[in-house]
Amino acid sequence: YFQHWLNMGAKNDPKKLPKIYYVNWYRKDEKGKFLWPGFGENSRVLKWIFERCDGADNGVVSPIGILPKEGSLDISGLKISPEKEKELFSIDTKAWKKEVKHLRHFFSLFEDKIPAGITEELDALEKRLQK
Repeated sequence: YFQHWLNMGAKNDPKKLPKIYYVNWYRKDEKGKFLWPGFGENSRVLKWIFERCDGADNGVVSPIGILPKEGSLDISGLKISPEKEKELFSIDTKAWKKEVKHLRHFFSLFEDKIPAGITEELDALEKRLQK
């Protein structure tokens, strides 16, 4: 199954492949409050994604992927302080390193059936998190 999707990606034009985005709507601050204001505002993130898919230069490269450039996500009318906005788009390196360990354990359950491309990407993620 994993190899099938790697093969699909390798034999097709990357511009024609579906775009995949990871969103953590449930990230909390140090007080246990959600950073994102709620379900009703998710369309703002979807708008950013659609603009990106249409070719907008609205992203910045990070160790975990492309994040919204400062000011590219419409948060007008929301009560998000500049500090909360910065926290919202910050990368918790410690948590991501822990996630890499969890993924390695999960992949180990498949023994030798995990394609090299999957573990290579995980290795690359881990390396990017070290910088």
